[in-house]
Amino acid sequence: MVFAAIVAGGIGSRMNVADMPKQFLNLGDRPIIIHTIQKFLLSKRIDRVYIGVHPDWTDYMSELLEKYFGDSNACVTVPGGADRSETLFNVIDRIESDYGESDSNVVLTHDAVRPFVSLRIIEENIDAVLKHGAANTVIQSIDTVMVSSDGEFITSVPERKHMYQSQTPQSFNIALLRKMYQSLSEEEKGTLTDACRICTVRNYPIYIVEGETVNLKITTPTDYKLAQVILDETNK
Repeated sequence: MVFAAIVAGGIGSRMNVADMPKQFLNLGDRPIIIHTIQKFLLSKRIDRVYIGVHPDWTDYMSELLEKYFGDSNACVTVPGGADRSETLFNVIDRIESDYGESDSNVVLTHDAVRPFVSLRIIEENIDAVLKHGAANTVIQSIDTVMVSSDGEFITSVPERKHMYQSQTPQSFNIALLRKMYQSLSEEEKGTLTDACRICTVRNYPIYIVEGETVNLKITTPTDYKLAQVILDETNK
């Protein structure tokens, strides 16, 4: 089976909004996270959408789902954890509680604040993860990337043609991802910034799905303003 895990466990501190996490801010006439969920509901191949939300906001998320999707059981709210990895595995635990464990189950993990993900990206992630076991959406870097080992001096300048910027979805065979995660030491788990690093630490190859520049992550007030412009252009 194919599942989506919308990761919405953060509080959006970089947005400088005091009253609610950024994923709940309106973009046009509805919250950012609702735009994001709707994109995954468009895919007929996704069996169910799970949303990992900060525990303080699960009731509010459930109210939004009721408001925009009625009594549909296509979406499930799950309390998030202390970090992104814990939130993701809370969702995976719920998936396996609902459907049981299976070596064929896959999950597409996606940032709640990437509302412009396309159906093409979603479908190609499904194809890639079913074939390869792990996939990541990326775009080629247009800037030269500098590496510094001490934060003061440039250590190296990798060739730009080898550099990519990560987006989401990041997609995984659930049984494979859990097995690799459980094999990590506590020190290795402390280095995780996203689920793909679980694979790279264990040298498991991750298939590349081509992303899109418009599939931006709304992190700062500038991103939020740009997203409003994109939405306006899309609705013309």
